[in-house]
Amino acid sequence: MSRLRILLLAPNCDPTEVSIPFVTYSHAAALAELHDVSLVIGAAVEKPVRSAGANFRSIEVVQMPTLQRIFDWGLRRVFKYNYATQALTAFRYPFALAFEWYAWRQLRRRISDGDFDVVLRLIPMSPVLPSPFAFFLRKGPIPFVLGPLNGGLPYVQNFSQTKNIKHWFSNLRWVYRFLPFARSTYRHAAAIIAASSQVCAEFARYHDKLFFIPEPGVSASLCSGERSERKPGAKTELIFVGGFIPCKACDLALRAVAPLLRSGLARFTLLGDGPERNSLEQLTKSLGIEKDVSFRGWVSHDEVFRSLRSADVMVFPSVRDNGAGAIFEALSCGAVPVVADFGGPGDIVYPDVGYKVPLTNEDDFVEEMTRVLTELATDRDHLECLQKQAMTYARERLTWDAKARDTTKVLNWVLGRGPKPDLLPPKVLAAAVGLSRESAASKVGSSV
Repeated sequence: MSRLRILLLAPNCDPTEVSIPFVTYSHAAALAELHDVSLVIGAAVEKPVRSAGANFRSIEVVQMPTLQRIFDWGLRRVFKYNYATQALTAFRYPFALAFEWYAWRQLRRRISDGDFDVVLRLIPMSPVLPSPFAFFLRKGPIPFVLGPLNGGLPYVQNFSQTKNIKHWFSNLRWVYRFLPFARSTYRHAAAIIAASSQVCAEFARYHDKLFFIPEPGVSASLCSGERSERKPGAKTELIFVGGFIPCKACDLALRAVAPLLRSGLARFTLLGDGPERNSLEQLTKSLGIEKDVSFRGWVSHDEVFRSLRSADVMVFPSVRDNGAGAIFEALSCGAVPVVADFGGPGDIVYPDVGYKVPLTNEDDFVEEMTRVLTELATDRDHLECLQKQAMTYARERLTWDAKARDTTKVLNWVLGRGPKPDLLPPKVLAAAVGLSRESAASKVGSSV
């Protein structure tokens, strides 16, 4: 495979942060192991990016001191560092455009001189933040690719965990289509990489250049860890990892595991913290399961991995989760995920490695999750089979290396250096990546 010269736009990537900044940096660093990557970043993240020492061809820093001060002031004084609000995405809009304009002015001569083969924008990941680069490169000299894109997940109905969330701003999301560069971004992009079935549906009109690559990833070294031995007759170890906030629906997890805990079949460990902790602790008492529930609080990332390797099942009933990084980690450690069939978890989990429970209503959801957990707790052979297949799946499909290889397939196709990759939308992908690959592939081929 020949190395590509990639100009990679990732203004806020940061190896020392969590969520999207870390995900973006990890993706960029994995690409840099395969290609000559010139990473374009904002001045605010220059120090941590350089200190991390990834194998980038060059690091191009875009200076916007005045605009950065304005953005920092707004984040601090207006949004109070609330990264969850959708209004912050709208606030980012002019700053995202300004970054690409400054980057274009800084690098356009080198682009014209043939220093790069392709431009890839990794961040922002939100589909509502367009790219002027797509417009600038509409007539060449090199193609423009963006993604993985994620977001736009609707709020589920019939669940109390979302009814009190103020999501009026999401009703105005469609307005982005009429903002500058919105339509030209996707019209002129040579390829669009989607990170969810939601984004695949939103951009279905571009199906001929639309590919699916999930947002998170895991380190290959994580997939090589050994699981803890389970003693015969031991209780099934259940685990939850995440924030104690309404949309994570940890209360539903406690209700679902309660029958197993009361019957002595399992124990439940919760890693995380948040505003819901007191009410969750009270719920364990009212359910009579407090002696078999352990609230561990926030722990180090290393301790999360150790706990996942000791766990049998990851209980994750989140009713609104775009990326599902915790599920990637659970799969790589062999903790079988039992998740809500929605958003990121619903895109990644399939029957050979875990269970997806439909989001019908709270009572039915809890009842079905209890049934699944009871089945796993009483059928050790089936549980261990799923654990092995989960780790194989993570090792082959969910590492940063695998993600970089899939991205490479898209870039090579765009440049005419390879065939169009078979990176299917999530619901089809679920049928295609099982261990019985030949039969799954024939089904997919006949239905596409």
